[in-house]
Parts: sequence; structure tokens; C-alpha cells
Amino acid sequence: MVEATTGNARFFRRSGPHSLAAVAGEARGIADERDLLFEGVAPLQTAGPNEVSFLDNRRYASALKQTLAGAVIVHPDMAARVPFRTVAIVTAEPYAAWARVAALFYPVPPVSPGIHRSAIVAEEALVDPSAEVGPLSVIEAGAEIGPRARIGPCAVIGSGVIVGRDCRIGAHVSLSHAMLGSRVYVHPGARIGQEGFGFACTGDGFLSIPQLGRAILEDDVEVGANTTIDRGSSRDTVIGAGSRLDNLVQIGHNVILGRCCVIVAQVGISGSTVLARLIRERAPERLASVV
Repeated sequence: MVEATTGNARFFRRSGPHSLAAVAGEARGIADERDLLFEGVAPLQTAGPNEVSFLDNRRYASALKQTLAGAVIVHPDMAARVPFRTVAIVTAEPYAAWARVAALFYPVPPVSPGIHRSAIVAEEALVDPSAEVGPLSVIEAGAEIGPRARIGPCAVIGSGVIVGRDCRIGAHVSLSHAMLGSRVYVHPGARIGQEGFGFACTGDGFLSIPQLGRAILEDDVEVGANTTIDRGSSRDTVIGAGSRLDNLVQIGHNVILGRCCVIVAQVGISGSTVLARLIRERAPERLASVV
């Protein structure tokens, strides 16, 4: 029988236990002062007394009524519905709070500094001593790997590519003609910086146009598995800071995405398209562009 649990120990390393005060602080919420310890997080339906859960969608209010969770992160409007046996952690943004609390219990595994013996690293490449270069990966001449970056197995980092600090590059990723800012996460199989689909029509057929731009991924961008981002032809392709690209997305050459754009799976954006920047009306920031 397969055990159904959040954060299965086979795959996820858990930290803790953590006190109620620590959990509430990470959630940026308000809770009663109680001497409680929690060992993990779980959905309302399965959480036990030593676990933290959350409610962000009112459609699941019935599950809140029946939950056995030791603490639940809720909006102020729902605080009165939390069972008496459960501690309410009250915050205006329950889902964001849940993300922070889940990361408290299940932090990103630390980088293991060093270059695997099977990796191929050009003498002219610059790899920070705190970075991790995985098995069978290739770092070509002139590439730069920043502090605490992780390069996954079989990844290829092309000549001149810059990978910023705290980036995570998944297995079988290829990067060419690309510059990545800090904290960029590229999931397995993504292709970034290859030639775009550019050609001129002649009487004899098609003539390929040199693709002379770059692919620029600004800070905190996340790129899904098997997504492709073509480099620019006459200007750079730019993915704005904080943007999220799902799996199987195609970004054509010269595309410019503003800050915090969200592109869902199987969307293709044709060359030279420009999407709006983030509109900041009030805190918290809201997404301006969702495709």
C-alpha cells in the first residue's frame, strides 16, 4: 500500500520541529501565545495535531470545521470558524503564508560545493568555489557560474554564458548565449538561448538570418521543464524579474516579458511580442500579465 502523506521522507528532507511562535512569524501572522511544537504541514483533511494546515479558498470551509490540524493559517474573515482545538494563525494572505511555512519545514536542500569528477569544465570557465557542478555536465570556455549555483547532471552551459548566484539549473538543461540573474530556477530539459525561427524567403528557398541577440533571464525567474526560450535576433529576448514560465512553453526570439508575468503550460509566444510590466497599484503587488 502506498503511504499518502505530505512531504514523504523518501523524497523530502524535513526540518523541525518548530514552535508556534516560529511558524506564526514565518507566516507573518498573528496567533495565540501557546507552548506548541509542530513537525510538518498537511492539507486540512489529513493534518494531525502536530501539523500546520491552511485555508485560502472558502469552498473548503467544511474541511476547516472537521480538521484535526494543530494550527491553521486563515484569513481574518475565517478565524472565527477555526475549531476550538486548533490554533488560528491569522494573516491577510493565507496562501503566501502557507508557502513560507511549508518552506520552513521543507527548505531547499543546500548546495554541495564542488565539481563532480565526471563533469567537463573548460580551463577558461569561471566556477565559484561555493557552486555545485553535477555529474556529466559541461561548462564551456568563458562561462561563469556564480556563488552557490547548482548545475544539474548532464546540463550544458555554453561559451560565455553567465549563471548568477543561487541559481538552480536542472538536469539536461542547455544554456547558450544567455545571461541569468540571481535565484533563477531552470527545470529539467529546458533549452535557453538557441537560435530562433528566423529566415528570409528567396527565389531559391529560405535563407537563415543570423540570430545575434541574447537570452536574458532577470532575477527570480522560474522556467518549467522542457520549456524553450530562443535568443534574440536583432535585440535580446528578455524574461522580466520574478516571471514564472510553466512546463512546455515556447518563447520566440526578441520577446520581452515584463516583471512577474505568468505563462501557463503549452503556450507559445511568437517572436518580438511584448507583454506588459507588473502594475503596482498597492501592496501587495498584483500580476499584470497572465497568459
